[in-house]
Formats: sequence, C-alpha cells, structure tokens
Amino acid sequence: MAEITAAAVKELRDRSGAGMMDCKKALAEANGDMEAAVDWLRAKGLAAAQKKSSRTAAEGLVGVAVAGAKGVAVEVNSETDFVAKNEQFQDFVRTAAEVALKSGAADAEALSAETHPAGGTVAEKLVSNIATIGENQTLRRVAQLEVSQGVVVSYVHNAAAPGLGKIGVLVALEGDAPAGVLEPLGKQIAMHIAAAFPLALSADDIDPALLERERSIAAEKAAESGKPAEIVAKMVDGAVAKFAKENALLSQLFVMDNKTPVADVVAKAAKDAGKSIALKNYVRFQLGEGIDKEVSDFAAEVAAAAGA
Repeated sequence: MAEITAAAVKELRDRSGAGMMDCKKALAEANGDMEAAVDWLRAKGLAAAQKKSSRTAAEGLVGVAVAGAKGVAVEVNSETDFVAKNEQFQDFVRTAAEVALKSGAADAEALSAETHPAGGTVAEKLVSNIATIGENQTLRRVAQLEVSQGVVVSYVHNAAAPGLGKIGVLVALEGDAPAGVLEPLGKQIAMHIAAAFPLALSADDIDPALLERERSIAAEKAAESGKPAEIVAKMVDGAVAKFAKENALLSQLFVMDNKTPVADVVAKAAKDAGKSIALKNYVRFQLGEGIDKEVSDFAAEVAAAAGA
C-alpha cells in the first residue's frame, strides 16, 4: 500500500472539500491515486462535486493577442512566480503571442521555429532568456481562433500586465453584426468562460472519456440507493445529462444573471441587433493546468539532511 502523506490528504481535502479522515480513507482505498480518491469520495457522496478550478502548479504567464477576426493564446512556463513578474519574461510572452498571431503558428513547435523580432528564432530567444534570467522557461502551448466574418475577443483575468495573466480567454463570434455589438458580447462571454470553466462548446463536444467517468461515479452512487434497476438506469442517465449540461458552454447558465443559458444570451443579442451572431468556438488557458508539481515536505527534507 502506498504511503499516505499529510500533504496528500491536505491536497485531496482542498480539491474535494471532504473531511480530513474521509480524505485519508479515500487515499487508502485508492492506494494513493489522487484522481481515484476524488472519484471514491464523489461516489460515496462525501464530495459534492469535482472542483472546476484547475491545478495551477506551474508558474509563468498566459498571453493573448487579437486582431479583428483572429486571435491567439500562448502559455510560457517558468519555475517561479518571481520570474513571471520580470519585464524581460513578460516581454517575451507578449512578443511570442504577437508572432503567433502574425505567423499563424498553431502549436508550440511551430511558434518556436518562427523568427523573433529581436533576431534569431523564438526558441533561440527563449534560450537566451534562460541564460540571462537564470531560470528554466518553456513555451508550452499555443491556440489560434479565427472566423470568416465577425470578431475574436480576448480577456485576461486578473491581468499582470496588458494581455498577460494566469487565465487567458478567446471567444470567436461569427456573423454580420457590427463590432460594437460583438465585442462587448464577446467580452462578457469570455468573463463567463474564465469563471465557469466549460469543458467544451456543446454537450456533444465533451470528451467521451470524461462522460464515461461520470457515468461510473453515478452508477456506483445510484446502486447504493437500493432502487429497482430501471430506476437506477434513469438516475445514471440523468446524472450524466446534468453533468454535460453544466459543463458545456452553450448550455451553462450565464454568470451575469445565473438563469439564462449562454446560447440564449447569444440568440437575444442577435435578435436585438437584427443581425446574425454565432458563438463558434473558444479557448481558455489557465496557467499550469494539467501539470502536477511535486509537493515537497520541507520538514522531512531537513530531517533527512540532518540524518534523522
């Protein structure tokens, strides 16, 4: 059995909101696997829901840049938050976004090979920054959005500098409505996306593996109800449908009023303007999401160094 550390229990408690002893038991049942422990707690009804906030272990910045009907988001990681406040690092992220916007580079590898305005490639400039700043940095990912007619709107939550922060959002609105209508609508939707963390544009776009995971959790929970099999099956289907509705952008309740689906907000804006408006796609980059950073036990390290 894997050793259950206090740090792991605390992390699970932070993620699930469950009690300390329940978290410890969940980790033991899951043999130390954090994701399995979260599922165990949810199946037992000890965690109301999986938290939507991503784990943001990595440091650095997300940068966004837009020009009319086109937009780009980039993420550049650093080892410490201190470097993220460095003007040289901020300038690199800002310039990388601008280069991606102009070149159309759609991934980190393509952007790395593009020419940097200061000379050399983007990758070579990054290597130079690492040498002068003295800390490792990585161009992690790039995403592009473009519409044939309309706008791409950007939003950075709690911006560290213009166009730079820890959560960057792009919203692609297509249609013949004027920019004066599309841009404020796009900004509000982008703010919603930053807060509500949708998993996909529509329910049909949600990763089937995520839906299957929810189905497994719902099935285990429903099985404990003791109800007939046909009722259990309906309970499971209902739970999965609810999950999909709450995590698809178009069906989420708009954070501005918490009662109108985002799709209806877009439809009303189009009706009021007497023009066509369609929410075609979005990008949401949250710094470090999906990256796990090893949590060290400082006291244990000191004790080990002292030979304790």
